Amino acid sequence: MSRLKEAYQNEVKEALIKKFGYKNAMEVPKLEKVVINMGVGEAKENAKILDAAVKDLEIITGQKVVVTRAKNSVANFKIREGMPIGCKVTLRGKKMYEFVDRLINLALPRVRDFRGVNPNAFDGRGNYALGIKEQVIFPEIEYDKIDKVRGMDVIFVTTAKTDEEARELLTLFNMPFTK
Repeated sequence: MSRLKEAYQNEVKEALIKKFGYKNAMEVPKLEKVVINMGVGEAKENAKILDAAVKDLEIITGQKVVVTRAKNSVANFKIREGMPIGCKVTLRGKKMYEFVDRLINLALPRVRDFRGVNPNAFDGRGNYALGIKEQVIFPEIEYDKIDKVRGMDVIFVTTAKTDEEARELLTLFNMPFTK
């Protein structure tokens, strides 16, 4: 069992029940899934760029990546319907907890001039979105082997009903929110 899941079952659950006064153990918010999305707009000219992005995301997550395609044609961006323009991966269960543990404890502290993550990036339904500017903060990525520095979006989907509950859940997971 991963460290984060163990911490959730032993400490985080009890702290959330104490703070919010849940009557049932199934009411306690938990992390449902983590979606990592990487938009690669320059893939419309060169398909090899998308392959490199897919490879990087697979190394970071340890799971097969899905290539996303354009839903509509956009003339201003020179994009046709069905063109590959990005990639994403959805993590659940053991891989999700291990990724979140690595993100919070290893990757985020490696960000240059890091002061914490934005505490206001919740969507009103208990989900949190985090933008990462460069993939080289992950220890799995070798700096010499990347062709270009790319960013990604990490979305934490929780079962929390409110943003306050979700913020408390992520805070108990040691997410470094700014004050």
